[in-house]
Amino acid sequence: MTAFDLTIIGLGYVGMPLAKEATAAGLRVAGLDLDPRKVDALNAGRSYIDDLTDADLDGMLSAGFTATLDASVLARSAAIVICVPTPLDEDHRPDLSAVEGASRTVAEHMRPGTLVVLESTTWPGTTDELVRPILEKSGLAAGADFHLAFSPERIDPGNPKYGLRNTPKVVGGYTTACKERATAFYAQFVERVVPVSGTREAEMAKLLENTYRHVNIALVNEMAIFCDELGVNLWEAIEAASTKPFGFQKFLPGPGVGGHCIPVDPSYLSYTVRKLGYPFRFVELAQEINERMPSYVVARVQRLLNRARKPVNGSKVLLLGVTYKPDIADERETPAIGVAEALMDLGADLSFCDPYVQEWSVEGTSVPRQDDLAAAVAEADVTVLLQQHSVFDLDVVESRAGLVLDTRGVLTPSDRVERL
Repeated sequence: MTAFDLTIIGLGYVGMPLAKEATAAGLRVAGLDLDPRKVDALNAGRSYIDDLTDADLDGMLSAGFTATLDASVLARSAAIVICVPTPLDEDHRPDLSAVEGASRTVAEHMRPGTLVVLESTTWPGTTDELVRPILEKSGLAAGADFHLAFSPERIDPGNPKYGLRNTPKVVGGYTTACKERATAFYAQFVERVVPVSGTREAEMAKLLENTYRHVNIALVNEMAIFCDELGVNLWEAIEAASTKPFGFQKFLPGPGVGGHCIPVDPSYLSYTVRKLGYPFRFVELAQEINERMPSYVVARVQRLLNRARKPVNGSKVLLLGVTYKPDIADERETPAIGVAEALMDLGADLSFCDPYVQEWSVEGTSVPRQDDLAAAVAEADVTVLLQQHSVFDLDVVESRAGLVLDTRGVLTPSDRVERL
């Protein structure tokens, strides 16, 4: 039976970049997932990840990478990294069912001496209080019979400059020996590893990073609302402030926040603080502000149409870009959903244009897709630029569209074009 240096549980946006870099470094890598469609696609050389091309995958397969549904592969793995989703439930509480399931599977198969690392974002204490007891049901003790660590993922889909290899990797171990083992493991394919004193510090580092972004995005989003009322060009003010070479970092307003990290991770920190008996008011206020931005976008659309003596009901509204980031196909937690839902509830004749999304539905209703950008903006009563994909010809939007709401600050304001 083939032995593996690493088995990755969860073959998504986190697991597959990890598999790519580890394989490139000469490690024998297996991927374990519950979805047979993913496993079949990977083994056939078909990538479903933005940052992994079919050519990348072919190279990985040639180097020995394999995807499987068979958990027995864990018994033949020196290291196991858990990269499963950690969403929120309907009440905005952490849903760690995938982490629990993966941990039980590891406990059933792992052997003495195995390194087990959790990379899934979670609340501080998860690795020690939730994962460790499950793993120790195997009869093996963490820190003595196997090594246990937490290392937060820092994948930024579509980032052309920073990938897994050149983004510093934070590592916290259950014991000092666990930390050293995990640090040595990641050092094989990551340029800089940053060890911290324990798993809780590593877990908190991830939540701090994204809560910082969440709060600052909320700040500029709220400023966008009142700057519009004050007649202040916030976009120009932000650019002016960003010329200061110290003490300021530029954040931009938008139609809301998307992806897994910003809408979700701060809620894990808020949940942790609430267990202490009081609210984390910064996070909860930021959540409130960012979650209302899609409604504010719709209010601005209504205002544009009203000035043209048109009701939203029956007006043709075109949404440009419905993914959560530019130049990728990832739709996770995209604010375009909230915008579309509100417009549909008002009776808008909705369509979308996005080269990365072939089919899109909202509230179970399929939204028509427009392929021809020029024709689509010319036909629409109002165009809403939600995502500035680089393939969009902005000159065409400015010259051919009737009314435009630019939520990304990339179009030139005019009597027909308004910025958020």
